[in-house]
This record gives sequence, structure tokens and C-alpha cells, in this order.
Amino acid sequence: MVSSEFTRFVNTRRIVALLGMAVLVLFTACSRRGPESERDAAENRYRVVTTIGMITDIVERVAGDRAQVQGLVSPGTDPHLYRPTRSDIAALMNADIVFYNGLLLEGKMTDTLVRVASSGKPVHAVTELIDERELIEPEGYEGHADPHVWMDPLAWMKAVEVVRDALIAFDPGGADVYRLNAADVVAQIQHVHDYAERVLASVPESARILISAHDAFGYFGRRYGFEVVGIQGISTDSEAGVRHIESLVRMIVERDVGAVFVESTVAERNVEALVAGVRARGKTVRIGGELFSDAMGRRGTYEGTYVGMIDHNVSTIARALGGVVPPGGANGRLVAIP
Repeated sequence: MVSSEFTRFVNTRRIVALLGMAVLVLFTACSRRGPESERDAAENRYRVVTTIGMITDIVERVAGDRAQVQGLVSPGTDPHLYRPTRSDIAALMNADIVFYNGLLLEGKMTDTLVRVASSGKPVHAVTELIDERELIEPEGYEGHADPHVWMDPLAWMKAVEVVRDALIAFDPGGADVYRLNAADVVAQIQHVHDYAERVLASVPESARILISAHDAFGYFGRRYGFEVVGIQGISTDSEAGVRHIESLVRMIVERDVGAVFVESTVAERNVEALVAGVRARGKTVRIGGELFSDAMGRRGTYEGTYVGMIDHNVSTIARALGGVVPPGGANGRLVAIP
């Protein structure tokens, strides 16, 4: 069931419309300001603020050294529950351009984002180019699309396009740089997608059941042919019911599921309850590893990049469910695969 807190948020498509109206109202004033007047005086770089790490990573890579990029939601932090601090709001208001995911992921930041757009800042949802027909509406969340589109690398390429085009519009002088950098990012994403197809195909079909702390892997499952079950729903703002956990225990026992997965931004207690419930029925299921769902790994590590995050998840899932995984993953950079 959708929580009262969750349902009060407006649909992202509506948010985009509100932001667009705000920008149109101030279009004349904005048009008088070029990128040069927006540049940071000290380093001659304009300021970009992003929400989640997956967006921060692609913006940094596409913008290169032409922008200062600040991400608000740190690794290990749940964006579903994140509320902007005073310093976050100040950063947003001082930004030259803002990128967010949309699709209700940053629901508790909606009012702030609308306010920023009303001030004349360019504010972009990176999911805006994804066809609505490609979005998933999980059972119980009708009218609310699953926001975890980054779990499908091919869909996330659309986010790269949004970033590229927005930066070109804001800073036309860097157009060639942005096009070149975006093409490189897309090539890296294509490479990790090709790896995922190959490695996940080695998992026995009967074992392609992905059970994790919350329902963040729907796009992953659709892309790579896995049945996906979350203990919690698409928002961690909702709690898992006892009946749901009991039904998952029965499913694990009846279908002989070999592993379940914890997530870096979600408490482990529900997954541990599953393991204990299965054990109480005389069976065993192991925790197959920690997945990155709503946040990437620690900044400065390979897993702290979008490509590294996907590589880690794919390799961890494949290994735990009986697939064949090469040492080091897609790019030979994974330190350890459970």
C-alpha cells in the first residue's frame, strides 16, 4: 500500500510542467544572462548542483573541467527519505544549473526544486527523455512510475543525453567538449551493459530470482530477464508487512532460492528476518552480498562511479546465483566479488 507521505507528492511529469512554467515566466530576464555572467569568479567555472550520485557522476564526466559539480545526496544515504538541509537549499539557490532524477525519487525536495526554478535557474529532470511507455508502474503504486531507471544502463543513456543537451544550451562554447565527453560516457555504459548481458546469461534460468531489501531493481530485471522481488516497495518510505515477509519466506523455500541481497542504503533487518524465517522452516538461504541501489559506492572508488556500481551489482548477483564471473568484473577493477 502506498504510504500517506508518499502519495502526497505530485507526479514528476507535473513537477516538470511546474518547473517549465516557472522558467517561462522568467524567460525574458534569464535570456539577458549568458553563461559568462554565471561563471564562478574565482575559478571561471559555472556551478552545477545535482541530487543523487548517479547523476553527479555523469554530470562530472560530461562537464569535465568547465563546471564545479556538487552532489547533495552522499553515498550510503537514502534519497527517498532525504530532506534538503539549509546548506543544500543555499547551494541550489546559488547554482547556475540543477539536475535531479524526477519520478518522485526526490519527493521531499519537490518544493525546493520548484522554488529554485521560480528563481530563473535551469532545472532539469534527467529522466525527461524517457518515453512514458517505457516506465514501470509497480503494483500498488499505480500512477507513480518506478524512479530507479538507472538500473537499466540503456535507459540511463537517455540521462546522459539530457545532461549533454542542457550543458550545451547553457554553455554553447563548450558544445564540442560536451558532445565528446558524452559519447565517451555512453560508450562506457554500453560496455558494462554488454558485460551484464554476457555474465547474467550464465546464471541458470531457474535461479534468476532477485530478492533484495526494496523494489529498486525492476528495470534491471526487465532488461536482463530476472524476476525481481523487493521486501519493501519502490520507496523505502513504506514498511514491509509481516504477511509479505512470510510470503517471501514461503517463496524462497518452495523455489529453493539460493541467495537474497542487502542494499547499501537500506537497513538489513528485513533481509535478516527472511533468512531467519527460512531457517525456521529447515532450509537455508544466504545473503549473496550488498548491492548498490539508491546510491553508489564510496566516492573515489571504482564502485563510486555509475559504471562501477553496475559492474559491482551485476557481478555480485551473477556470482551469488550460480553464474560465471571473471576476476575483476567488466573492467578488471572490482576489488572483491562475494
